[in-house]
Amino acid sequence: QVQLVDDGGGLVQAGESLTLSCAVSGGTFNEHAMAWFRQVAGKEREFVAGISWSGVTAYYADSVKGRFTISRSNNKNTAYLRMAALKPEDTAVYYCAAGKTGWPDQNHEEYIYWGQGTQVTVSL
Repeated sequence: QVQLVDDGGGLVQAGESLTLSCAVSGGTFNEHAMAWFRQVAGKEREFVAGISWSGVTAYYADSVKGRFTISRSNNKNTAYLRMAALKPEDTAVYYCAAGKTGWPDQNHEEYIYWGQGTQVTVSL
C-alpha cells in the first residue's frame, strides 16, 4: 500500500521561505511523477508544481513560477517543494500527489496517491 506523508507547513510572514517534504512508502517511487497541489476552503484544488519520474522535467503554475522549486530524491523516496518569497495569497493546504505515470500533469485526476495535506499560512 502506497502512503504519502507531507510535512513542513507552518505560519510565516510574507517574503519568507518554507520547504515542504513528501515521504513516499510502499511503492516504486521512481515510477511516478510527483506534484504539489493546494486548496483553499471553498475553492478547487489547484496545481502548483509537478516533476517527472527522473527529476529532469518540472512544470509550475504561473502564480508560483520563479518563486517555488519542486525537486525529488529517488534515493530517499521523497519529493520537496521549496517556496520562497511567500505571499498571503499562497495560504492554503498543500497536498503532495503521486502520478499514474512518470510524467507530470496539471489535472488532479492524473494522480493516484495523495498525502494528507499540510497547512501553509502566510501573514502580512
